[in-house]
Amino acid sequence: MHIHTLIVGGGPGGLACARTLAQQGIQTLVLERKKIIGPKVCAGGITWSGLISRVPEKLAEKSFPIQHIRTPWQKVRIEEQDPIIATVNRRQLGQYMAKQAAEAGAILRTGVMVREIKEGTAIVQDRVNGKKEEITFDHLVGADGSSSLVRRHLGLTSKRLGIGINYQIPGDLQQMEWHLDNRLFGNGYAWIFPHSDTVSIGAYADNQTMNPKELKSSLLAWARKQGFDLDNHRARAEYINYDFQGWNFGNTFLIGDAAGLASGLTGEGIYPAIISGEQTALTITNPRHSSKTMDELISKHDKHSRMVTLSGKNGFLNFLLAELVTLGLRSGMIKFNKLEMAV
Repeated sequence: MHIHTLIVGGGPGGLACARTLAQQGIQTLVLERKKIIGPKVCAGGITWSGLISRVPEKLAEKSFPIQHIRTPWQKVRIEEQDPIIATVNRRQLGQYMAKQAAEAGAILRTGVMVREIKEGTAIVQDRVNGKKEEITFDHLVGADGSSSLVRRHLGLTSKRLGIGINYQIPGDLQQMEWHLDNRLFGNGYAWIFPHSDTVSIGAYADNQTMNPKELKSSLLAWARKQGFDLDNHRARAEYINYDFQGWNFGNTFLIGDAAGLASGLTGEGIYPAIISGEQTALTITNPRHSSKTMDELISKHDKHSRMVTLSGKNGFLNFLLAELVTLGLRSGMIKFNKLEMAV
């Protein structure tokens, strides 16, 4: 089988890329290793300013014009006229984006694992019947997450990683909270993100400042103090790749986590995945397409990465930066959207 553009990975970035290509009449095939498109370990938070133009409001389970931030020294309430962040169900988001891509003309195949990539050829295997086949392509897009096979095919490593641990528990809460405490979460944070009938309780940290075992232990201890007993619930964890080393490699492209475009500061990944997916599609369609949007995204990513490096130098500096940023948000000198990846 030969295809113009083969996309490995059916997450938001891969599906955005597929939809945009198919709308331009490009023959596109998406391969997703999971049987169902959508589900992923994720707090489910999307920034209102960054994604509401691409995700219909009906997909938002809850929206929050008020954000609560806690540090060892401060309790801050930030309120804006429009919602700052909304929560979405990743399965519903994935199914919506898959429908968009399919209606545009893209081919989607699930339960398929890419085993090997050669020059212009991918060896894939059906996870149900075990059958292998070769797919040749003109262009290859790696949208296959932080452990990307396409990234490894290009000879790129991933050393700068964050770790996110999430518990999705029953509940109906109305308040979205961020908790910054370097004694518990290094230069990361813990969160309480309410959904329609569940609550995401989790924590994120840079793996250079805290290992997964330490992060989980801190999360459980912190959650108990917040009134959440997570011992009988299942923890799900995911590495977040922010080791960006490029996205355009001739006829091969990397987007989202595969490119290392997630934010190392906040763990935000849905927005950069969608933007890089769309921009990759436009570049495949027209190699002279302006890279301004990607350049802006990469610039914002670089700022986040430098803040991670700075805050990870020592505990006191991390503590001081967290308090100063929170004070800036409290006083209005820093707007919440300035900490987002939106461009």
